[in-house]
Amino acid sequence: MIERFLEQTHFEDMEDFRKNFRLKIPEGFNFAYDVMDAWAEEEPDKLALLWTNEDGDCKRFTFLDLKNLSNRAASYFSSLGIGRGDMVMIMLGRRYEFWITMLALQKIGAIAIPATHLLTDLDIVYRIERAGIKAIVCAGEAYILGHVSKAVAQCGGLGGTVQTLVSIGPEVPPGFHDFQKEWTSAPDFVRPAERGSNDDILLMYFTSGTSGEPKMVAHDQTYALGHLMTGVFWHNLGPDSLHLTIADTGWGKAVWGKLYGQWFAGAAVFVYDHTRFKAEDILGMIERYRITSLCAPPTVFRFLIQEDLSRFDLSSLRYLCTAGEALNGSVYDTMLEKTGLKIHEGFGQTETTLTLGTFPWMEPKPGSMGVPSPQYDIVLLDADGEPVPDGQIGEICIRALPGQKPCGLFQGYYREPEKTAAIWHGGYYHSCDLAWRDKDGYFWFVGRNDDIIKTSGYRVSPFEVESVLMMHPAVVECAVTGVPDPLRGFVVKATVVLTAEYRSQAGPELVKEIQAFVKQTTAPYKYPRIIEFADELPKTISGKIRRVEIRQADGAARRP
Repeated sequence: MIERFLEQTHFEDMEDFRKNFRLKIPEGFNFAYDVMDAWAEEEPDKLALLWTNEDGDCKRFTFLDLKNLSNRAASYFSSLGIGRGDMVMIMLGRRYEFWITMLALQKIGAIAIPATHLLTDLDIVYRIERAGIKAIVCAGEAYILGHVSKAVAQCGGLGGTVQTLVSIGPEVPPGFHDFQKEWTSAPDFVRPAERGSNDDILLMYFTSGTSGEPKMVAHDQTYALGHLMTGVFWHNLGPDSLHLTIADTGWGKAVWGKLYGQWFAGAAVFVYDHTRFKAEDILGMIERYRITSLCAPPTVFRFLIQEDLSRFDLSSLRYLCTAGEALNGSVYDTMLEKTGLKIHEGFGQTETTLTLGTFPWMEPKPGSMGVPSPQYDIVLLDADGEPVPDGQIGEICIRALPGQKPCGLFQGYYREPEKTAAIWHGGYYHSCDLAWRDKDGYFWFVGRNDDIIKTSGYRVSPFEVESVLMMHPAVVECAVTGVPDPLRGFVVKATVVLTAEYRSQAGPELVKEIQAFVKQTTAPYKYPRIIEFADELPKTISGKIRRVEIRQADGAARRP
């Protein structure tokens, strides 16, 4: 399969890889047809997806199964009036229907907007209004259905922006189509005559920022092809691999590790549908299903090594990868000692595919993101836009001249040209992430030049949390920052100034009340685990809150 999309498929070493990696990008590329259906023709009985859940249910899907099921789903969605260019939000968690839906939407040219099932109606309303969402496909669970129904009602009800609601699961409220009942009677699928363009939008993710509401990251059809690098050369997968990436389908990491790149390699994707992460359960899955490859954030590896690994047969594992934050050296050493496997780190953003990585020909340096992917021309630039020498901190930037967008880099922020221009100018995409490069060419992450918080693999915008906190009657002003945490990387902290009537109540009970309020109002992972009450917030002369001063004070307080 990969020979169709690479000028050279085998590389002797990193130097060969760096010099000779070249993608072949066909016009009118469509992953669902050109990769998945192609596999179904070549090896119809080959395992593509192995799904199981907490109840012990298990389903195996071959490439032919996924072709047939996605065709049926594509026909069904078309019958509901969903077509080319329509925005479709998907809230399915780890249900196996997520993969069928993603492929089906691509076959009819609709635009997928994966979203976490943890969103509340406040979050959903924003996404409906900003993206002009036409349809929502969600799991038939009371929590999700309730928030979707409230959000649609606030946006004028069905027939407004949102015209179609589809429930997949046990509950189907009034106004929702019953996927499981209706899709079996869909007519035979007829592939659209229009081939489509590589510039057509494939999917969009909402990503958090620090100066406003989440932005819409628009990726074109070649984004899927950009992940060939992720699955084949970073995860180091082959046709006999069974790969597990631990990520919810509402986040970009899911298509990094559970969809595109893995199937270029002909590997099988393993999915464990669970509601709450338990390290011993993941280890049990590896043992029971003989998983060969695992990618997870460092937080997960920290949880794994707290278990007695000798209780589990992990001999099937052949390769480990991580991304999302810097890997602690002690975690790396422990996994190496217990499993004999090195952890290969990588780096990228919602706006990109794998940007930096520790590839198979390299010796990992724990804590380093690795070296630039040959897919991108990466430089570290200072504040004046000049390259920095080894050992000095600079911003990770990708050379992207007009008309020469690298495969895998996003098109821009949908409907926000000003925000796109703010980070994509002067012939470079500016990542807003800071790093330094050592003498061997390895990159080391330093932090962001904005205030984004990465906690347990999630990206949290201070602005979003602050907006919710300000809705509580006790809060007159607040600032949200990240505090280093040995388990989660960072935890969310809120420094809060109380209204006069609540000042006398400052204490543990009010902390719990405010935390519960945030959990109920927005996605629970955003809530501040630490709340500190203050008389005032540090500000600039123009009145802007100086979060950096709060972070510095926290750092000083924690230093020995």
